[in-house]
Amino acid sequence: MQRRMSDLAFQDYYPDDVSHCYGCGRLNEHGIQLKSRWDGEESVAYYTPKPYHTAVPGYVYGGMLASLIDCHGTGTAAAAGYRAEGRTMDSQPPLRYVTAALNVNYLRPTPLGDPLEVRGRVKEVKGRKVVVEAWIIAGGEVCVRGEVVAVQLPEAMRQS
Repeated sequence: MQRRMSDLAFQDYYPDDVSHCYGCGRLNEHGIQLKSRWDGEESVAYYTPKPYHTAVPGYVYGGMLASLIDCHGTGTAAAAGYRAEGRTMDSQPPLRYVTAALNVNYLRPTPLGDPLEVRGRVKEVKGRKVVVEAWIIAGGEVCVRGEVVAVQLPEAMRQS
């Protein structure tokens, strides 16, 4: 069955040579494989942590939560980059963003077992830099807030 472009997540557009990230790489069979999409002017992704993503019994490990903020932020940055250039995510040349800065604030313990909703909003697009604010909701409550400063992937990081 052929998928429509609207069915694809931001990360599905990443070229193969830059699709191995633990958090969002579709080609990393051991990774999270986060899938982010537009929901109006916000971006959204969903992920249910596994039992081994635990900090203390019943709660999600903070590093996992930071990874979700990070990868949702860079995916949103890529989509925002295409929007800013007025082109679709399947157009060339491809845009891929990496983290220049990550700030994560843990507001309350995040319960393990429920699906997490990761949301983002673009704060700034300036040249090769995009700033995204993101937050994680569990059980209807915001548990984590963060900010990602993402920059276009330096050419030296691309595999040939």
